[in-house]
Amino acid sequence: MGRHRVFVTAFALGALLRLFAMLGYGPAMWFNDSYEYVSVALHPRPSAVRPDGYSFWLMLLRPFHSFSVVIFTQHLMGLATGVLIYVLLRRKFALPKWGATLAAVPVLFDAYQIQLEQLVMSDTMFTLLVVGVITLVLWHRRMSWKVGVVVGFLLALTALTRSIGLPILGLVVVYMLVKRSGWKPVVAMVTACAIPVVAYMTWFYTAFGKFAMTNSDGLILYMRTSIFADCTKMKLDLPRELPLALMCIEEPVSERMPYAQWYLWGTGSGKDGSGNEVLHRLPGKKFDGFKNELAQEFAKRAILSQPGDYLAVVARDFMRAFTWGRPRFPDSKTFNMYQFRPYYDLDANGRPQRLPRWNTVGGFADTDAYMYEQGPAETRIVQPWADIMSAYQKVFYLQGVMLGGILLIGLAGVVVRWRRLGGPVLLPWLGAFGLILAPAATAEFDYRYLLPAVPLACLAAAITLRHGIGLRRSALTPRSASASEPTTVRT
Repeated sequence: MGRHRVFVTAFALGALLRLFAMLGYGPAMWFNDSYEYVSVALHPRPSAVRPDGYSFWLMLLRPFHSFSVVIFTQHLMGLATGVLIYVLLRRKFALPKWGATLAAVPVLFDAYQIQLEQLVMSDTMFTLLVVGVITLVLWHRRMSWKVGVVVGFLLALTALTRSIGLPILGLVVVYMLVKRSGWKPVVAMVTACAIPVVAYMTWFYTAFGKFAMTNSDGLILYMRTSIFADCTKMKLDLPRELPLALMCIEEPVSERMPYAQWYLWGTGSGKDGSGNEVLHRLPGKKFDGFKNELAQEFAKRAILSQPGDYLAVVARDFMRAFTWGRPRFPDSKTFNMYQFRPYYDLDANGRPQRLPRWNTVGGFADTDAYMYEQGPAETRIVQPWADIMSAYQKVFYLQGVMLGGILLIGLAGVVVRWRRLGGPVLLPWLGAFGLILAPAATAEFDYRYLLPAVPLACLAAAITLRHGIGLRRSALTPRSASASEPTTVRT
């Protein structure tokens, strides 16, 4: 441990900050999505909105009847992500101890990362799984089929935790084919990933009559296109395409809400909150299979008829990731859910607000949380720890401009190694880039979507800088070693 004093110190300080968060905002903090996860854990079923992987984790921890235990495991996941970064960079890429520690700093110390771990949300688990996959692939240049099975199973867990995890399988497969890892590990990985995913899709079929993972992908893409879709440009064939016409938003584009999620989760279609909610024009539940397919077809038509407008909103949301500070987006309510706020929101009677009483399968959001906890589950704000974390969050987080700089360093590493198709830099860099681009292309920018990309971007930048040093010290590198491939060092 003494040989890794710098990292151990950083790890301990990161653990201390997480302890402060748990003391100040226990037993957990809540996001809008949290209640559905808890509901599925209490009443197991395939969710129409998102995969159930995180809810399975809540089921495993349910015997403890403690959201504090859930949050404790998530903080351990955050710390474990930092450990994976450090170990990979030290053991396989020979970074100095301070350099490998620096690459792990955003995960260990970013206040928004710590706050996300304090939320009952799937993102921390997703981040650990993604980093675990990338670590295993980079660690084993010549992967055996047994390692391929492990990687495939982790990819399955990633996809079952968040839908965006499934495309990572394609990224890893392409990378392994480019690196000529052999067909056995690739087949083993794809098979190990497919079995749990297909099993889950079969379970979903029994509930919804559709072989899929959710009934929301089309509706979310519709949400993405809703702020620019103009039915006068789509040339709908009426009355044959009347169902598609019912998906049209009546307000002119210039008068629509500035954020897309309103058109999926809001109560009206106009800026003033009035008007008909488009998705209620058709019968059935919001996340009905027919509505999902119709919304997907509408979104595709909007994109094909207005490609320039689509690319413009994607580029705008993509660039939101690289601003200085954190502008309030998409709205103040969502923005505040990512804050350590050292005070209670008050209801109309001036009392601290309790958990919402939304309808869920088998109960309500607040009663589900109470059942899981076997007691009150509202966030309890305790001083001075709440004040400490609130003050810390105002200063210590990775600015978007810094993330952009880290991505550019990794991109430089890919470009320099273009003859070797980016070398080991390519996989983490493409992973980071894709995790930032995908929400902008298919849903909408959200600050929490950035955090899983950060450790991958840091890995790509660190490998780039290490090899930059190595090129200048070529006299110290054996001629038989490739400057683009991992180097194992002993510590």
